[in-house]
Amino acid sequence: MILQDLSLHILDIAENSTAAQATRIEIMIDENIRKNRLLFRIRDNGRGMTKQAQIRALDPFYTTKKVRRVGLGLPMLAQAAREAGGRLTIRSRPGSGTSITARFVFDHIDRKPIGNMAETIINLVAGHGRNIDFLYKHRKNDLSYIFDTRIIKRSLRDVPITDPEVLIFLKKEIIKGQKALEKRRKK
Repeated sequence: MILQDLSLHILDIAENSTAAQATRIEIMIDENIRKNRLLFRIRDNGRGMTKQAQIRALDPFYTTKKVRRVGLGLPMLAQAAREAGGRLTIRSRPGSGTSITARFVFDHIDRKPIGNMAETIINLVAGHGRNIDFLYKHRKNDLSYIFDTRIIKRSLRDVPITDPEVLIFLKKEIIKGQKALEKRRKK
């Protein structure tokens, strides 16, 4: 399992949140070019972890999953952060959810690209959007894009957010929002 970009790490962590019975998952990306920093945080309201479980989560030979014997997601992300001049932190308490933050030096030669966040978010919504709310915030310097399934679900009324036509529309909207951040930042 080689995760070539950060969006795949984000997908992996968010899937862990779904397994921890989260009903709300927040994904935040902060690209601060002026401060030469890239940060992302995934926060959930799932079961949470003990201090011992947080330590074990960074051990590649530990996993709670029954289908494989190793848990490489968080250890690989921690290594990717270190290789790019950053670090990974886990904050969690049983019954209070988990927050995982990865920091990187933005222009570090070894920093992985962010990747396809539109695809990542839509995969999460398609797989879990009926029961889980997702909040995706992407900030570049002082500009922001926000995608919140709670707001979308209210406007859809009786149409499920996982409807294929809705997913296609939402993916286009995320892409459009990200492109707007790029255009405005370049001006």
